[in-house]
Parts: sequence; C-alpha cells; structure tokens
Amino acid sequence: MSAGEPILYSLYVYAPNKGAPIFFTIAYAISAAFHIWQCVRFKAFKLVGLHSLCGVMFTVGYALREYGSYNYMYSVTTMAPLLVYILSQVFIYVCPPLLELANYHVLGRIFYYVPYCAPFPASKVLTTFGGLMVLVETLNALGVSLSANPSSSPTTQSLGSSLTIAALVIQLVVIIIFICLAGLFHRRFSKAKILGNIHTKAVYTLLITLYMSMILILVRCIYRLVEHTGNTNVDLDNIESLRNLSPILRYEVFFYIFEASLMLINSVLWNVWNPGRLLPKDYHIYLAQDGTEVEGEEQSDNRPLLAKTANVLTFGVLFRKKRQVQGFEELAEYSAVNRQDNSQLRVPS
Repeated sequence: MSAGEPILYSLYVYAPNKGAPIFFTIAYAISAAFHIWQCVRFKAFKLVGLHSLCGVMFTVGYALREYGSYNYMYSVTTMAPLLVYILSQVFIYVCPPLLELANYHVLGRIFYYVPYCAPFPASKVLTTFGGLMVLVETLNALGVSLSANPSSSPTTQSLGSSLTIAALVIQLVVIIIFICLAGLFHRRFSKAKILGNIHTKAVYTLLITLYMSMILILVRCIYRLVEHTGNTNVDLDNIESLRNLSPILRYEVFFYIFEASLMLINSVLWNVWNPGRLLPKDYHIYLAQDGTEVEGEEQSDNRPLLAKTANVLTFGVLFRKKRQVQGFEELAEYSAVNRQDNSQLRVPS
C-alpha cells in the first residue's frame, strides 16, 4: 500500500505504523519518570506537576496507539478497536493545552519572584489563563471525542471539528498574549539592572525555555488548525471520500512530526531546565534589585479544605485566597547593606 493511500474501514484512514508508537511510548515514559522524580526531588508538584501528568497521559495514549496499529479495522461486532482508538486520541490531544497551562504557571511564578517587573499581577496569571484553559480543554475534549469517531455521522464529525477549531483559535490568541506578557517582563527585567548572579541567570534561563516551549506549542497548534480547516469528514466505507480527505489526515508522517515529536521535545526541554531546580521552593522569597533574595511574610490561609480543593481543580479560578495589597516597590530599594545591618524587609505576599 503506497503512502497516503487510504484503507477502507481503517479507523486511522491508513495502515498505522507499528514501530513509531513503541518509540514514543518508551520516550514519554522515560520523560514522565524523570518529571516525577524531579517533582519529588525539588518538591515542585504544585509548580510543574502537570508535566508529570501529561507525560503519563502521553505514555498511555501512545501505548494504546500501538495496540491500535494491529487492531485498526472498524467492526460492528466488536467495539474494542474503536474504543481504544478514541481513548488514544483523547489522551494524546488533551495534553498540549495542559502543557500550555503549565507554562502560564511558571510565568506567574516568575512574576512572584520578581514582582516589580511584572506587567500583570502574579496572583491573576494562573486564574486568568487557567480559566481560559478550562474553556479550551472542554471544547478540545468534546471536539476530539466527537471528531475522532469515524463511525459517527458527518454532522457529528463536523460539530467535533468546529469545537476543536474554536479551542485552537482561543489557544492561539492566548499564546500570543502570553508571549507579549513574557516579552514585556523580559524587557523590564533587563532594564531593571539587577545585579547579575545565579538568580538572575535562572530567570533568563526560564524565560528562554518558556519562549521555546510556547513556539513548539504554537507550531503544533497551527498544524492542528490546518488539519481541521480541511476536509475532515471520514466515511469509512467510501474510498473516494477517503481519498479526498486532507493530506494531513491521510499521511501519518505529519502526525509524528508536528504532534508526537514536538510535544516530546517540549517534555524533554522541561526535564533539562526544570523550574523546580531554578526557582526557590517558597513562593514568599523574592529577588531584590541587588541580586539578593528576600523572604516575605506569609499570610494565613483560612479557607476550608473543600474550597482549597475546588481552587486547585479549577486551576485557581474559583475560591481564590484573598490577598492584601503588596508593597513590592520596596524590593527595588533593598540592598545587601540592609541585610548586613540585620534589618529585615517584610513583604506581604
């Protein structure tokens, strides 16, 4: 069978490669294990725990795809191949928006660390972008589950594709806003003339890593958008209809280049430059303009356990902790001389 030639009743449209899923299953499993180890080592589950979760989900998704590479023919007598195919697609496609959310969390953490350079309140980064990502994930999950079922009606597939396009467009807009915020912070940080040391180097390293990660996600997002703006209605028993599908759907190589490979590079990227290693574990430690770290005063959190749990599950959108007005301007004036005189700056968090 020549490349790009569709196969009747194939859930993937083509005969899927049997070796590639094995490679990506193993690669993502190694990256996920490393992420989990780093979270434990640096006590950074709250900061970068989404990378561990996505690594596990990618591993499961590609393991299911390996099963599907041997069982890819649709059958009305057994639902196992169809169920495995849909689950594989969902596990693989819901992860990139979560990885994007992880980037927002890291950016917000940097804003906490250097608050006087932040162009946006650090406490609102995760809540604002987290709320948008909840919307994106909802649309994305519904879109993938509807469009991934080749046995469904053309109307249902079109609805799923439309939901996916809506999610991707929102994701694209949010990525552009993210890059603008990160770039503005980068410019302010450079102009602040903070004394260069290991702390400032860590901030620059994370900013560069964020740019690279968002570019990878952006390219992947454009690929998915192009995929769904073409002909995506799959009719399993019509060979001419299958031949008229978008080339992105008919050639598996596009999936492994722009989906599997890009997200694997992103995962390894954060393995190498893990924020848990580069930033203080305590959110109440800030970087003063003289390059020294200043410990702030932690506020008590009197929210009930249920409210705290709901806050985490909604990515900080609901049941937020009330914060006092922050006096971060003092950090710009703080110097090492103050520390030598045993005077301590208390910065409300």
